[in-house]
Amino acid sequence: MAEIYVEGWAPEYGTPLQPDEQLSEELGDKVDETVEVDGPWSPIDGIDDGIELVAFVDGVRRVDARLTLIGDEGPAAGMCGTYAVGSVMWDRITPRSEVSSVRVERLALFGGGAGAAMPAAGPQLSYRSESVAESDPGALIQRFHGAMRKAEAVLSEKLAQEGIFVIADGPINDLSATEKVGYIKSHRVFYLGSERSDVIARLEPGQRTPLFLIGAGGAYPRYSWYVRLADVPGGHMWSGVARAELSSHLDLETAKRVANRATAILPRVASPLHVDARAPQNLVPIAALERDLRRHMGDPAFVYRALREAAATTMVGSQA
Repeated sequence: MAEIYVEGWAPEYGTPLQPDEQLSEELGDKVDETVEVDGPWSPIDGIDDGIELVAFVDGVRRVDARLTLIGDEGPAAGMCGTYAVGSVMWDRITPRSEVSSVRVERLALFGGGAGAAMPAAGPQLSYRSESVAESDPGALIQRFHGAMRKAEAVLSEKLAQEGIFVIADGPINDLSATEKVGYIKSHRVFYLGSERSDVIARLEPGQRTPLFLIGAGGAYPRYSWYVRLADVPGGHMWSGVARAELSSHLDLETAKRVANRATAILPRVASPLHVDARAPQNLVPIAALERDLRRHMGDPAFVYRALREAAATTMVGSQA
């Protein structure tokens, strides 16, 4: 008999369980479930090794305006967008947390290979223009999102090379051998076979599955594991569960130590169910960082008006 659950996430955020069957089939034969435990699986307790500094890295993006560029070869779609990346630095000895390393970038993207210089809309509203070969407007969003993800990866790697333990929101994009964890709050692909996925139901908060290798034999293999953040009243076996990633360029013993550390730390910063619309997966430091980054991006209504005025001024000047 099937069971129906109402997810705790607010409806506008979708659901933490978002299966993508096609992607699952494509990647299913590229998962090695035996890298840490070759036999039957059991939950593994997280171990806090007392790491002093933890950096939570994330980025936010916003489409400021849609554009249409009229050129000699006809109209081309475009967009102006702003993204911001930064970190929350958690000093566990003091203890204190603060937002740091904030970077704001503004892009004007034009499709179909078209190019134009977006006029500055103000002293702090200068957009760097780029051309995208594809005509599909979706390609603009893809390029925009990719630029933000690259900026997140650069910041994560910089902090990790400084000896800071990094937990980055989303999949890891840099597979160098540094101690940074990619944190994935929703599940679009089910990586485990039925024999080993049963361990998910047995996870307690602060416990993880054994490591498995995603993309085994491919160009970008990475260790991964599932961790339970909290018990969710009325939830199913996947409620309160997140997935984490780690570079497979780390040796297995280091990967296990880092996975144990992350598994112990993550439940301590999981959002309370009564506070966050995406609890417990939306981590408290990440939520605070996102709010601060949006403040740095500026008021969207003001930015939109400034862009319209700048474009109108340019049109008047070109007609004079």
